[in-house]
Amino acid sequence: MAVESSIVGPVILLGPPGAGKGTQAKRVELQYHIPQISTGDILRENVKANTPLGHSAQEVMARGQLVPDELVNPMVAVRVREPDCDHGFILDGFPRTAAQAGWLDAFLDHEFFDKSLHVNGLPIVIRLDVDYNELLLRLTGRRSCPTCGRIYNVHLQPPKVDELCDDDGTKLVIRNDDREEVIRERLTAYVRQTQPVADYYEQKGRLMSVNGDLPVDQVTAQIFCIIDNSLRR
Repeated sequence: MAVESSIVGPVILLGPPGAGKGTQAKRVELQYHIPQISTGDILRENVKANTPLGHSAQEVMARGQLVPDELVNPMVAVRVREPDCDHGFILDGFPRTAAQAGWLDAFLDHEFFDKSLHVNGLPIVIRLDVDYNELLLRLTGRRSCPTCGRIYNVHLQPPKVDELCDDDGTKLVIRNDDREEVIRERLTAYVRQTQPVADYYEQKGRLMSVNGDLPVDQVTAQIFCIIDNSLRR
């Protein structure tokens, strides 16, 4: 059951590919009535609208480079100032670096949420910890139906008939991103790029961890418990 609308504040979910961040973010969104903010969506919207920031970002991406903080950070600032974020929001894909985490803390502490309400505007940071071998099972076992788009996992949620879609009988395919050699590279890149973000929040005493190996509902319960406890402070 969703809770009554209250000021939750920013929520950040950290975790490697396959940890279930997307699923859990949607559940947090429904439970606490706060939007999920994706930096990928923000970039696409700014490019589509041809905003000055979007135009500059498009030039950078066209050169095959990562969009720098001086463009990403202002886009995030504009988005989270919108009215639907007044009670909080979930950040998806941000911060990706310790520098971005530091900028976000400064932005939220100085500009966000009414201090008279005694609300801590700094983010609730939750990391989903999942065993490496479990991640490989989740990711390498993924199969998709090219006709209807339904997703299966040959290890965890297999189709009724091996390699065939339950709905239309189409032969399932492995997407390039789900091949083992690609997945190992993605997981290595995650550790290299994102560990400094976790280290930043851990040094601040604000990193909370949940056991992402547990069933989905139990992971959700852990996350809700962390958020609810933060609201009581």
